[in-house]
Amino acid sequence: MNNHKNSMESVKAYKFRIYPDTTRQEEINERLILAQQFYNKILEKSITSYQNEKAKVSMAQLNRFVKEIIQKDKKYLKLYSQTRCEIEFRLLKAYQNFFRRIKEGNKKTGFPRFRSRDRYKSITYPQDNGSFSIRKGRLRVSRIGTMPIDLHRKIEGTIKTLAIKRKWKKYYAVFTTINEIKVPEVKNTNPVGIDLGLDSFIAVSDGTKIQKPKFMQQKIKKITHWQRIVARRNKGSKRREKAKMRLQETYEYSTNQSDDYLHKLSSTLVNSGYTSFAVEDLNIQNMMKNHRLAGSIHDASWNRFIQLLSYKAESAGLGIVKVNARNTSRECSNCGNIQDMPLSERAYNCQRCGMSKDRDINASINILKRTTLGQRGSHAQGENVRPKQEAVLEELRTDKTHPLLDAVIA
Repeated sequence: MNNHKNSMESVKAYKFRIYPDTTRQEEINERLILAQQFYNKILEKSITSYQNEKAKVSMAQLNRFVKEIIQKDKKYLKLYSQTRCEIEFRLLKAYQNFFRRIKEGNKKTGFPRFRSRDRYKSITYPQDNGSFSIRKGRLRVSRIGTMPIDLHRKIEGTIKTLAIKRKWKKYYAVFTTINEIKVPEVKNTNPVGIDLGLDSFIAVSDGTKIQKPKFMQQKIKKITHWQRIVARRNKGSKRREKAKMRLQETYEYSTNQSDDYLHKLSSTLVNSGYTSFAVEDLNIQNMMKNHRLAGSIHDASWNRFIQLLSYKAESAGLGIVKVNARNTSRECSNCGNIQDMPLSERAYNCQRCGMSKDRDINASINILKRTTLGQRGSHAQGENVRPKQEAVLEELRTDKTHPLLDAVIA
């Protein structure tokens, strides 16, 4: 029986539809425009300062720019003070990424980009200090007012932040919460390695292979249809805005499908009796530079999957380790021989020991070995192994109509 000796803070986000009336919509829209302008004005001043002084941007410097901007135009005081601070943090984070790219020697490094109105669709209240509250099915937001909110599930934990988001003509409230949870102690008796791929989404070192539906590709005809319509309609026209809305809705639908699938898959893996997961430490940005594979890599959502698997595994007391991805596909999991493996070859046939194994399964075994090197019997099952849901795994291996394979396709 597992003992609950450790605890951890669990961060969750809850997204609810809100229904502001016309007046409240105008208040939200006005603040979104002010926030976008405020961001761009701070960015403009910081770029000029950096070009003249060549000094790294700091929060103290941004605070100075904010004072200058507000002194010149008092309309930005309509933004809640904590919202203005959050805008500064957004920009500071963008600059941190900018300086990181410079340090890495990226020749195409450019300053943080100015935000258009289409790319600035949320305002954040970073502290629950009375700036917002929920009562009797209505959300009250400081300087905006009250509006109905569809609380379709219970909010657990302490609410820390609220973000008001607009997606075309729909509005959402996104709450971030922190909750102290008890983490069970689980002995690492059944570790597995996971290889992420494009031919099969994941290959597990115990022989499980799972395909991920290509949600974006399934909608590619509809996406290109609306892209052409947007391109030929006049900029600024209502018909172009309507076409952009339909295009965005298509993208959003595919993204939601993918996210739902990844949630279900990561939960299934965590509840399937494994006690730790080894995954590759992939540099997704470098891989995206291959334009032939960039679309497939983006559709695969590897980073999102690892993110979901990590927090669910840690909450369940299971370990997750990232290992060096170098040569995991080229190395023989039996003898360690390294040989060329073109992407077209789907089986690893070792030229030294003669081992023949599925390419992705071979890679997943190598990934596991890099965390359990020197440990014999890492797959052996003992009395302390978490109860394994063999039926679930067997379905994933054999049932081509399993919900995690294609039933999430609407």
